[in-house]
Amino acid sequence: MDGLRWWLLFFGVLVIVGVYFYTRRERAKPQENRTDAPRVAPTIDAEVIESDVDDPELPDSEERESSDEGLSTEAPQKIVTLRIIARDGGAFRGDELILSMRGIGLRHGKFGIFHRYDGNDEEKTIFSAASLVEPGSFDLANIKDQEIPGISLFLVLPGPIDGIEAFDLMMTAARALAQTLDAELLDESGSTLSIQRERYMREEIIQYQHSNLVA
Repeated sequence: MDGLRWWLLFFGVLVIVGVYFYTRRERAKPQENRTDAPRVAPTIDAEVIESDVDDPELPDSEERESSDEGLSTEAPQKIVTLRIIARDGGAFRGDELILSMRGIGLRHGKFGIFHRYDGNDEEKTIFSAASLVEPGSFDLANIKDQEIPGISLFLVLPGPIDGIEAFDLMMTAARALAQTLDAELLDESGSTLSIQRERYMREEIIQYQHSNLVA
């Protein structure tokens, strides 16, 4: 059993890391194409650039530093992970697993995995669910023939809603799935999720939000 958990943990990490870097690349695309967008109200950066071009008297270093202090920096991302695995080294039937995830409001989407969205906006993912079988996606066309030993639920902060609210939604979903599937609910290290560990994960999110001033 311990050996299986370590293999599931290894595959789960690979899946989450892949989705994480893909998400970062997707989020970076609007920034890369920003120069092609129609210009609206000038930002702080635009005002400084225009003053450099139009005004022969450039701002001194103190004025530039004060302008830079008003610019916001992107908060570092944090990934929070849970795992749900079949008991006694077994596996879930693919179709039953899919029905269970759909039953709690998860929808199949990007990367071939399931997501909980903020409303109907598929660009606002609260948390996601990936298979612990490489490559992590769900082949819906052949799902009846598949047996899946477990799934990984994970959320990436900052997200579209408050981090604690997102965590609570993911915990509720995880408990519902574990009960429906008669499965084990584990933390990111592959250990049984205890009340103490859940409280510690919540505290980590609170500290993260305070450190990065995430609303």
